[in-house]
Amino acid sequence: MPQRLSRQRLNRTLLLRQHLLERVAATPEEMTRHLVGLQAQENLPPYLSLAARLTDLDPHDVSRLLTERALVRLLTMRGTIHLLTPEDAAVLRPWVAPRIEQEIRVSQSIGDARELPRADVEAALREVLADGPLPQKDIGARLAERFPYGATQLGQLARSAAPLAQLPPRGCWKASGGVVYDYVDRWTGVPMAEPDVPALVRRYLRAFGPATAADVTAWSAVTGMGPVLKGMDDLVRHEGEDGKVLYDVEGAPLADEDAPAPVRLLGTYDNLWLSHAGRDRVTTPDTRRMWMGTNGGVGNTVFVDGWLTGIWRVVDGRVVVEHLHRDLTPVERDGLAEEVARVEGLLAR
Repeated sequence: MPQRLSRQRLNRTLLLRQHLLERVAATPEEMTRHLVGLQAQENLPPYLSLAARLTDLDPHDVSRLLTERALVRLLTMRGTIHLLTPEDAAVLRPWVAPRIEQEIRVSQSIGDARELPRADVEAALREVLADGPLPQKDIGARLAERFPYGATQLGQLARSAAPLAQLPPRGCWKASGGVVYDYVDRWTGVPMAEPDVPALVRRYLRAFGPATAADVTAWSAVTGMGPVLKGMDDLVRHEGEDGKVLYDVEGAPLADEDAPAPVRLLGTYDNLWLSHAGRDRVTTPDTRRMWMGTNGGVGNTVFVDGWLTGIWRVVDGRVVVEHLHRDLTPVERDGLAEEVARVEGLLAR
């Protein structure tokens, strides 16, 4: 039955579906699949995302999954690196390719190299990578032997225009190493596939819904989602406080407004607040300004009672809370101390 959902209830429902009201016993691979990928342009945030949602996380398990090719790092939603299962990488990259192409057209780091015929670049890249993976620097240098542009520009063009996975040790726990690329389908053995867009939308809703068409676009950066959602007769339609239609999967749980939301420490970026158009499911304008700097987020994030409340950093392996937007209650302070101890235990591994 369609319902009118308050902002508070949408907050708790999002946390419920994100497994941030209560940790669950699942594998990193299972959680990554449920969330349709984890934001991973920085190395630490996906580990924090998993640790906040799983009853137990050995970060070395994630490294092993990357090395065994059961997880992969790839440029997908919103033109950013995500940690994905190979099966999701195979369908998400073709789906978001038009959006990535738009970013190529305005990228300063790619510059005039964007004017090269794409078929020529792709053919040359196939030759460059014919013998296996290469560092981005080498890819750019070898492309520069074929085209009259700088190696840096060409390397950036290659990583954007082609479905190139970032290979381990990149993204592994406390591992160092430059960015090495290979075709994601060759690396994982899973061929690229035509995306089933309604199926992707349903998965998004199970993890992030109820949501508007604009929310799906904010998550994926793929436009034209309104007709897709309207054409899916199996979806339930709720209504937000603003009267907008919120689409949802039949039978998906709706949380109670007063469901307790424990303290959670997340990274600089997390799918939790990057996957809705307004980002007001878990933030307010004031807290967004606190978090947002000139070039992106200014630090890792503290969530208290379901809302973005503070900023924290890692200093010498310890959690340092730099700013809280409001005073915490004694119970909330105890929750923060417990979560700090848990994250410091993760950082020590």
